[in-house]
Amino acid sequence: MELALLFEYGWVLLLLIAIEGLLAADNALVLAIMVKHLPEEERKKALFYGLAGAFVFRFGSLFAISFLVNVWQVQAIGALYLLFIAGNHIFRKLVVHKSKEKSEASNEKKKKPSGFWGTVFKVELADIAFAVDSILAAVALAMTLPNTPLPNIGGLDGGKFLVIFAGGLIGLVIMRFAANFFVTLLQTRPGLEIAAFLIVGWVGVKLSVYTLAHPALAVLPEGFPKSPEWKISFYVVLLLIAVGGWFLSKEKTEEVVLTGESK
Repeated sequence: MELALLFEYGWVLLLLIAIEGLLAADNALVLAIMVKHLPEEERKKALFYGLAGAFVFRFGSLFAISFLVNVWQVQAIGALYLLFIAGNHIFRKLVVHKSKEKSEASNEKKKKPSGFWGTVFKVELADIAFAVDSILAAVALAMTLPNTPLPNIGGLDGGKFLVIFAGGLIGLVIMRFAANFFVTLLQTRPGLEIAAFLIVGWVGVKLSVYTLAHPALAVLPEGFPKSPEWKISFYVVLLLIAVGGWFLSKEKTEEVVLTGESK
């Protein structure tokens, strides 16, 4: 039984690394765009402050949510948030016309760029949003794992807490050292970005199922989120999204120019 437990935790951790990598790449790309108007030295400082802020906000979110994770209202908000960011991103990607995006980019160029501390402030605000994305995705994946013999941390099983903690730490490492790889991957295979946010939305569905099975609501049977049928269905659909995103995404052959945000 312990071997099965280790296998299930290991599988979720690998899945979390993949999701964290895609989210970190998207986050790193956003931060690079936010600081690109600064001189090189100031740009490096702003990105350093951004990384420090990401560390503080991500682990602050983790410790806060460990005490709130069993409150069904928090679970519901988390599920709705994940579904919203997935739907909003895919809608903007597929429905908004490129001409409108170009117009917005042109208007952005006309705006006076922020100074150093103004840019740092915007970066820190972005870090808060990124921290919420990361922790909610991790919690949604970890919540239906079986409990471990480890002591609770806050209101969360110790094993689940460590998986979420590892996911957050890995996200930061990827954001600092490996973001270029994921940015290149997303730019050469743009369809993967849509697949990534479909996965985020599917994780939101998982958290919704967990919420609906909460004893205070009892819309679904309490044991359903941990049933083999649901777990198998969840991972089969998730793998289909990932594989479909890879094979249906047309590879761009032109050279990808990176901004060096993770240097």
